[in-house]
Amino acid sequence: MAERILVVGGGIAGLVAARQLVLGGADVTVIEATDRLGGQIARHTVGGIDLDAGADSFATHRDTVPALARRLGLEDALVSPNPAPAWLYRADGSAVALPATAVAGIPGVPMAADVVAAIGRRAAVRAQLDSVLLGQVGARALTLGELVERRMGRGVLDGLVAPVMRGVHSRDPAEIEIDSAVPGLRAAFLREGTLASAVRRVRAAAPGGSPVQGLRGGVSRLVDALASDLDRFGVGVITGSRVVSADPRGVVLEGGARIAGAPLIAAPGVTGEPGAGRRVTLVTLVVDAPELGATPRGTGVLVAEGAPVRARSLAHLSATWDWVAEAAGGREVLRLSYDGEPDGDPVATAVAEASVLLGVPIGRPEATAVVTWERAAPRTHSVDGMHHLGESVSGTGIAAVVAQAGAVATELTADDTEPPG
Repeated sequence: MAERILVVGGGIAGLVAARQLVLGGADVTVIEATDRLGGQIARHTVGGIDLDAGADSFATHRDTVPALARRLGLEDALVSPNPAPAWLYRADGSAVALPATAVAGIPGVPMAADVVAAIGRRAAVRAQLDSVLLGQVGARALTLGELVERRMGRGVLDGLVAPVMRGVHSRDPAEIEIDSAVPGLRAAFLREGTLASAVRRVRAAAPGGSPVQGLRGGVSRLVDALASDLDRFGVGVITGSRVVSADPRGVVLEGGARIAGAPLIAAPGVTGEPGAGRRVTLVTLVVDAPELGATPRGTGVLVAEGAPVRARSLAHLSATWDWVAEAAGGREVLRLSYDGEPDGDPVATAVAEASVLLGVPIGRPEATAVVTWERAAPRTHSVDGMHHLGESVSGTGIAAVVAQAGAVATELTADDTEPPG
């Protein structure tokens, strides 16, 4: 491949594509607007604990990210979360454990006691009708919301799936394509004929029965390992240089310099499409609260629409990941997620809402951190002769972003054989 490929954007999508391209023989240069690589996969230190400042887990359904971790020499760092369920904080202010057999909130056993407790018997009976509906019902659904409503009804959709999607993806199920939300679910449904059976198949295929995994030390280790490989393979990396325009023959940097090559766009807003979409704020609290060691609300709490708190989710990180608990040394680590920004003092709001969501008073935290991310808007721009990567085209989630970046890189090079060593 004679022409140089210019990967515009040094987030996870750009790094994955650049690595695969150089291994296929391409001449690759990565151009990143900020002074660091990784995009929304980042690390920060809170109370002396190195934590992920963005995503702390990834979907395992298609083995996409675990396979990448193994290729990067991180196999021994792969970890599964505590199997304790997360909880749901409902609009009426009550809280209940999420069903143990669910994926994305969709129950694998609709009449199980924990499903009935979460959504009520009437809604559970409606969900059970999935077992007798013809396989064609919902077969043409494109979004997760449509599929769940057709197969299991509004009770499951509004009471379970919507809070999970809001907490995990910051989006309504009606906006999320099925395989973007749960890779492999659509194929499993078409094969099995019922949604509950498809959920059970997806769960069974997940490593250790867990639909997500993480890395000991944080998901940000992926960025470190990818950057190390790019350096080892001789990929040019330019940081602190913003691309202001691009066409199929090259890019123009802020300041007017032009670089020739075939652009691979892995950053939003470069070619005229909308840049930022939703703003998400994460507030991390490190607290001395021994009563939380009993995990009164499992690994965290997802918040239903209409609940009397602004947070959309609370992750009890020290209850979810053993490595965080070890690093915390007896303290508890909580992270609350907000659409936009909390009213007033974000830390004070997060402390108050953590107390409500966990049912345990949270005192003054020992350490805090507030991080705001701009999520990319879906790309709707017309064809421009260039390839695009990232969540604006792949959908949300590390697994979706990595899979799409790998597919584009495969399309651009015929040989992705890795060199020895």
